[in-house]
Amino acid sequence: MRDTLNDSLKDAVKAQDSRKACTLRLINAAIKDRDIAMRSNGSERLSDEGILDLLAKMVKQREESHRLYEEAGRLDLAQQEADEIEIIRTFMPRQLSEDEVSEAVVKAIDETGAEGLRDMGKIMSTLKAQFPGQIDACKASSVAKQHLCAPAAS
Repeated sequence: MRDTLNDSLKDAVKAQDSRKACTLRLINAAIKDRDIAMRSNGSERLSDEGILDLLAKMVKQREESHRLYEEAGRLDLAQQEADEIEIIRTFMPRQLSEDEVSEAVVKAIDETGAEGLRDMGKIMSTLKAQFPGQIDACKASSVAKQHLCAPAAS
């Protein structure tokens, strides 16, 4: 993953794509910061899965900034955030659609034998293991709650 990011940075610099180069430098800086933090705790450097988590957080941060800039009428800055989101997402696996998330949650509930909200941890860990970087935990949690609470509501 690191090699892919570094190769893309080199290509962006050669192509004089300043937006992509800046975004990739931000990603590399965030990875290095995380590596340093992990070293101080005695851990190894960030894994590819950790990098995917970091990228997902960066996308969420930019989505929030994009929304705030649009509300404030700063469309130039909102577009910059949207461009960065698009660039970051090119390094992430394809996200599951809402239907796919629903199917995955139902399957995870069946696999874990979950019967109530107290089993949410089992469901979420199963989903994260099966779909690393591809599933939005908030959406999956919401869908799981709906499925687990549906029999009680009937």
